[in-house]
Amino acid sequence: MAPRFLFPQTLRSLEDEHADDDGDRLCARNSIDVASLSRPQLEELVKGVAFDLSDKEVFCIEEQDIFDRVYSLVLNFSSLAPSYKLNMVETLRSNLTVLLPSVDLLSRAGDDDPTVFDKIASLRNAFKIYTFFLVSIVLLEEASISSSNNNSKVPATSRKRQAVHSWNWDPQRGRILNLIANSLEINLSLLFGSTDPDENYLAFMVKNALSMFENSTLLKDSETRDPLCRILGTCATKYHYTAQASASIMHLIHKHDFVVTSMADTAAWAEKKYADGTLAYSLIREIGRTNPKSYVKDSAGAENVGRFLVELAERLPNLMSTNVGLVIPHFGGDSYKIRNALVSVLGKLVVKAFKDMEGEVSSKSIRLRTKQAMLEILLERCRDVSAYTRGRTLHVWGELCEEHAISIGFWNEVATVAAGRLEDKSSIVRKAALSLLIMMLQHNPFGPQLQVGLFKATLEQYKKRLNELEPDEAESVVDDLPSDSSSSGRPAEGEHGGDEAVSTEQQESLSDSQLQVEEAKCIVQKDGRLPDVGNLEQTRALVASLEAGLTFSKSIAATMPTLIQLMASSSVTDVENTILLLMRCKQFQIEGAEACLRKMLPLVFSQDKSIYDAVENAFITIYIKANPIETAKNLLNLAIDSNIGDLAALELIVSALVSKGDLSNNTISALWDFFCFNISGTTAEQSRGALSVLCMAAISCNGILGSHLQDIIDIGFGRWAKIDPLLARTACIAIHRLSEEDRKKMLANSGNRVFGLLGSLVTGSWLPDSTWYAAADKAISAVYTIHPAPEAFAADMVKKSLITVFHASGEDDLQNEIEDGATTALTEVQVAKLSRFLFIVSHVAMNQLLYIESCIRKVQKQKTSKDKALESQKNDTNGAHKDDDINAELGVSASEDAIIDSLSERAEKEIVSGGSSDKYLIGLCAPFLSNLCRNFNLMQKYPELQASGMLALARFMVIDAGFCEANLQLLFTVVEKAPSETVRSTCTICLGDLAVRFPNLLEPWTENMYSRLRDPSVSVRKNAVLVLSHLILNDMMKVKGHINEMAICLEDEEERISSLAKLFFHELSKKGANPIYNLLPDILGKLCNQNLKKEAFCNIMQFLIGSIKKDKQMEALVEKLCNRFCGVTDVKQWEYIAYCLAQLTFTEKGMKKLIESFKTYEHVLSEDSVIEHFKTIITKAKKFAKPEIKVCIEEFEEKLNKFHIEKKEQDATARNAQVHQEKVVERAGLVAATNKNYESEESDISEGRVIQLSHPWKQLLLLKTTQQILIPMELLKIHVVQASSHEWGHLWK
Repeated sequence: MAPRFLFPQTLRSLEDEHADDDGDRLCARNSIDVASLSRPQLEELVKGVAFDLSDKEVFCIEEQDIFDRVYSLVLNFSSLAPSYKLNMVETLRSNLTVLLPSVDLLSRAGDDDPTVFDKIASLRNAFKIYTFFLVSIVLLEEASISSSNNNSKVPATSRKRQAVHSWNWDPQRGRILNLIANSLEINLSLLFGSTDPDENYLAFMVKNALSMFENSTLLKDSETRDPLCRILGTCATKYHYTAQASASIMHLIHKHDFVVTSMADTAAWAEKKYADGTLAYSLIREIGRTNPKSYVKDSAGAENVGRFLVELAERLPNLMSTNVGLVIPHFGGDSYKIRNALVSVLGKLVVKAFKDMEGEVSSKSIRLRTKQAMLEILLERCRDVSAYTRGRTLHVWGELCEEHAISIGFWNEVATVAAGRLEDKSSIVRKAALSLLIMMLQHNPFGPQLQVGLFKATLEQYKKRLNELEPDEAESVVDDLPSDSSSSGRPAEGEHGGDEAVSTEQQESLSDSQLQVEEAKCIVQKDGRLPDVGNLEQTRALVASLEAGLTFSKSIAATMPTLIQLMASSSVTDVENTILLLMRCKQFQIEGAEACLRKMLPLVFSQDKSIYDAVENAFITIYIKANPIETAKNLLNLAIDSNIGDLAALELIVSALVSKGDLSNNTISALWDFFCFNISGTTAEQSRGALSVLCMAAISCNGILGSHLQDIIDIGFGRWAKIDPLLARTACIAIHRLSEEDRKKMLANSGNRVFGLLGSLVTGSWLPDSTWYAAADKAISAVYTIHPAPEAFAADMVKKSLITVFHASGEDDLQNEIEDGATTALTEVQVAKLSRFLFIVSHVAMNQLLYIESCIRKVQKQKTSKDKALESQKNDTNGAHKDDDINAELGVSASEDAIIDSLSERAEKEIVSGGSSDKYLIGLCAPFLSNLCRNFNLMQKYPELQASGMLALARFMVIDAGFCEANLQLLFTVVEKAPSETVRSTCTICLGDLAVRFPNLLEPWTENMYSRLRDPSVSVRKNAVLVLSHLILNDMMKVKGHINEMAICLEDEEERISSLAKLFFHELSKKGANPIYNLLPDILGKLCNQNLKKEAFCNIMQFLIGSIKKDKQMEALVEKLCNRFCGVTDVKQWEYIAYCLAQLTFTEKGMKKLIESFKTYEHVLSEDSVIEHFKTIITKAKKFAKPEIKVCIEEFEEKLNKFHIEKKEQDATARNAQVHQEKVVERAGLVAATNKNYESEESDISEGRVIQLSHPWKQLLLLKTTQQILIPMELLKIHVVQASSHEWGHLWK
């Protein structure tokens, strides 16, 4: 009988064990040095071993000679030729394959056979040996491949040589491991004599299987991974090697992320194969026992463990649901990754573990309560301290919603939580909340229409139906229903009945509920007739569903203000998901969704392309329909209801859609039909909206308007314009946007008529004031665009308007009345007409300036074209060369440019100032306008006249520098003191235009411009913020020492102003190296001296510091702020500076600078508020600090605390000394006064008069005798210092 074989620690240990062997163990005694053999000798050795193993019994491997030869070849397996490797592998594998059926035959052998025990021992030995050598071959070959991959590149010739003799190892590896896995699944108890193999064999198998799991390459091959999972699962489950395997598996999971899925597959396979979840339970228990703090230190391990739990819940939901209590305590740990995983686990279990609830009623009740407890935990986790966990929980709720795993009882609670998370500080959570609400709308159980009004109407009618049912029946049903308070006293049948009710309620089909509710709403909506839903219980259930649907609809509608704020978020994901949610809300007819979607339009101006694409896609989805008439109606209604900003955004979108071809020709035709009243029921307002959309489309395709030019004239300026006055303004815009070809055609066919209509619109009185100004603006602009001589036509309009104002006829009389009758004429003037005249003359002046600039551009363009043409003809003749050279030397081209510039300046100056001796029409009006605006009594009496006058004055000032300088004081006086906020707002906007036009003139008035930020009017402050933002961000105004006024606007009581200020500083931080960094110390100093609330100051500085992102700037700010402590003596400023320091993001360098600057702030450490901010800094610094830095921080903390206590004691001592000194001085004065009184009153005492001393005590002595009493001064001094008033009384007695 051969010696028994025991698995060694390593392959070479078989040879080493020979020295200590006593003969009862099979080991390598005469190994062969394969490396020294020649190729023929090696070939003979391999063939001999293969022949012996094939020809003899499978037990022959026990023979020492064969064992030694096999060992020698396996030991040097990596150096063998591929053919020898293949020969060895096939031989060993085939022998083990033959051996396995022999094990099953042992069960048929009788106990009376004397050789049976020897056969079992031989089979066991051979089984172990074959297994050992095959596993060793796998390990050696994988080690060889891994080392060759890690080595440097081999030469090309070597690669070619290896390719010729290479062998395909991957299939061989899979066959070997599959065979070994099969060998474990046979009845090994026949071999080992007990239910479990010996410890040595199982340890060997588990150890080497786990070592192969550490190779990520092997796990990518399913033919290798699956046998490994079977080997590990069988050893741990079938052969009860669970405890040892679990510890090793957990170690691997912590160490490698790529083993997580394979380990979950192993546990799931073992449970399925052997109907035994011991391995999975052991792993869950191991995770539950782990200290939660260890997961904080091992972040990667925590993530792997979390993934494993999720994978396990995916594969074994029932087992996980019964053992999830083991890991629930980890919700109280500090690792958010574990909490994230547990949330995902609960989500998987709710979906998968409670689908088929069969069995007894009590069992179903327990499972339902378990499910409800899981859902309640998920609701609670929505308020987790970690944003990642909150976001993950909301994501899980979305998955549950998609799987229809949320009962109606939880539906509104989830909706309320999701709506609340829309205001979460983390963008991750907000994104998850938005996605969840989208999912809830898509899968809601209440139907495709969620109108609050429809729900209310249906609910009221069914409540009436419920009340009409027999009250006795209703009362009996109510009495029969089990209640929570009485269930404990009910018998078992009652409890089971209650559980069945709960089960029925929880498992109610969402689709059935949706169908019932929607059917009821549709029938009520159509004919008001209530459908019969059945008995009392069914009616009550329907009422409950309707109430839940109404609550859900209201909760979604209540999120609209928050969604509007999210559309202005700096996070792109917020904007994109908000738009998606609003689209879904509009689809389900949520109240307020359409109005919110219109707030989306200005987002097309975003610089982020993804936001623009989201808006454009949403616009197409909502407003562009398959039916052209429906599309046209949507667009014109949008144009009618939009404000100026929305119209600009709509114009950009429509022009882009036209250029891309997304707006079809049929839609354009439908818009023309609406404009021309070809569709029945069209109103003047709809006609105007259609023309407005067509004007927008004309930006990309300017030929659109030319086809209906006559209709534009007839309808735009005809009788329909009197019904809708804004139609005339829109017609002016259409004329302005005509193509060059269409303009020529219009001038040729109906030019006089068009100009006559435009002139009558401007000078006539048939339009009301509310729309005249807007229409006249566009009409004058159209004149200057299409008229061949616009200045002459404009002059006629100005004269006509002037005549209507002053009732004058002749031109000379008109001018005399302007110059001489400025005061007398005003008494006869109608304010409305004068306001219109001022608007016309100022707008004509502005358009004249623009017209001059356009003419100059045309001249320069012609000159450039001429120069290019001459340049191309330079080489025609030599004479031309000489002429060009002479012209270049003489600077002819430069002189031409100078002439053009001179003419431009002269033409611009003549608009207001006139020529050298004469003043032109507009110039004649300028003095009158200036005098009019200075008549403050008249202006205050007519605020609308003052608004028009100041606007006209500002326009004149923009045109002419001299006029601007002469009236600048007047403008600032009005902008500060005008009682009308409309006038102040207008002047504030005008100041921005003047600052762009004449920056040098406005530079001394910078402080006055900033002072508009303190105006009591909201509109003035808002316009001031907009104007200053525009000037500063476009580098038209330097950021000077008044920027603190803009910072104060961050805390303005008006939310719109606060948002604009935040936007300004956000954009300012993007410029260059972030100017806020340089401005921050100055802002801090000025805010400290202003009467701001502490909360407002903190919010402002927190926002400004938050806009600084660079570490270097943060580090420099540490030093700057520390230095500010030196020059400040106010405790309040100490606290504010310390607060700003606490808001900084500290790096290691920043902390070092703070520690090094200790001398600058040690004198302020006595204040409790200051030391608290320094403690905050230390707490934040400890979180990121390395161990060596952490020691310094702790020493710094001790130093701070020590100085704080010492300084506090010193300050207390100093205060006590000062108080004592004051008392001493006071008492010394008292003694001196007493001595003086004593000397002056000594004679009075002798005469017996009443004496009243001048010290603080009351009357001391009443003398009635003439005897003189002398009091020693020493006694008086002692009692002045020490005695109380009571003692004084005894003394004088």
